[in-house]
Amino acid sequence: MKNKLFFWTITSALAGFLFGFDTIVISGAEQQIQDLWSLSSFMHGLATSAALWGTVIGALLGGFPAEKYGRRKTLLCTGFLYFVSAIGSALAGDSTLFMLSRFIGGLGVGIATIASPLYISEISPANKRGRLAGLFQFNIVLGILVAYASNFLIGKYMDAEVAWRWMLGVEAIPALIFSVLCFTLPESPRWLITHAKNVAAGRSVFKKINVNMSDKEIDNLVHDVENSVKESKTNSGRFFTKEMRVPIFLAFFVAFFNQLSGINAILYFAPRIFEWTGLGQQAALLQSIGIGVTNFIFTYLGIWLIDRLGRRKLLYIGSFGYIISLGLCAIAFKMGNYTIVPYCIFAFIAAHAIGQGTVIWVFISEIFPNQFRAMGQTLGSFTHWFFAAALTLVFPKMAEILSPAIIFSFFCVMMILQLVWVKLKVPETKGIKLEDMEKKLQ
Repeated sequence: MKNKLFFWTITSALAGFLFGFDTIVISGAEQQIQDLWSLSSFMHGLATSAALWGTVIGALLGGFPAEKYGRRKTLLCTGFLYFVSAIGSALAGDSTLFMLSRFIGGLGVGIATIASPLYISEISPANKRGRLAGLFQFNIVLGILVAYASNFLIGKYMDAEVAWRWMLGVEAIPALIFSVLCFTLPESPRWLITHAKNVAAGRSVFKKINVNMSDKEIDNLVHDVENSVKESKTNSGRFFTKEMRVPIFLAFFVAFFNQLSGINAILYFAPRIFEWTGLGQQAALLQSIGIGVTNFIFTYLGIWLIDRLGRRKLLYIGSFGYIISLGLCAIAFKMGNYTIVPYCIFAFIAAHAIGQGTVIWVFISEIFPNQFRAMGQTLGSFTHWFFAAALTLVFPKMAEILSPAIIFSFFCVMMILQLVWVKLKVPETKGIKLEDMEKKLQ
């Protein structure tokens, strides 16, 4: 049964792989697309960020199917959206169809960032929840790494006129595999009890997950889930209330600072940033693979540490890493000494991977009561993707009118503010049962 739990977690987390691949694969194609359709800087930013605006909408609406129809069916839906997006993007004959196809993929990403962390956190034992929920982020960075490697290989061995289509189209293969595997998933036990009102089915899944628990312990767990719903209804049953203000603000700011680090801008425009340092296009694409490898290694380290050190300490480590690496990048560009820039970018990615990257989706999925977890995940995901889309939309213009030194300095200042927020406001959630989290935050 432990193997089954891991398999269910990995299957659900594959939504993260597609998320990472879908959002980053555009980095290898964005300049070809701009040249092909003679896009202005605004239209170029819009085409590049089209998937992210779809993600904003998906994150805003994704809580509804996850709550009404269940986590499992919602995950299956995301696989279908990824598949359609990959085929449509690869075959697009103009920028409008291209942006529409990317937008559809973005819907899948937005919904996945709600359904997958929700599902994993709700099937995970408390002492393993950080590591298991962290597999969602691990699959995101694996998708990013595969996308960078795929872009490099396709760009190297295929003609530039069609290479970008293959870069985007290969996503259809993992999307189809993920959709098939979703049929093997059981439904979340907490959703079965709290929303489907099927206590017997929820108890059965809990029994499969917690193989070492006695029948009495399982009954107590089911009872705690039922009581958490009753307590939520007692507190007016509404989401935006005084009682919910702490988790609401925590979800908003962890997502806000995640994007104001500049992570998506650097991931999306990595080849261009490396070209600023004097590297050629092929060398810049190869350096981008280094970003993917760094992200992968340090995310693995973050997942190994998250249930040992806790969420708060990882955020501290990430914050200090952000400030040092971004500050050095700003100084290097200001002084015209570009030698250290690639190393600083890799250090920045490492800081993100071990800190914010590992923590964000775990943390948001933990801090809300059962009754409001889907709405809380929606709030956090929407905030994350709104600022990601906005930043990606304006970054080409920022690159035109601002020097790289100013851009990296801005991101550095935002990470200083994040460090202050972690120090003053962020609680530790390590090892706490989901049903006990509400009492701790209050």
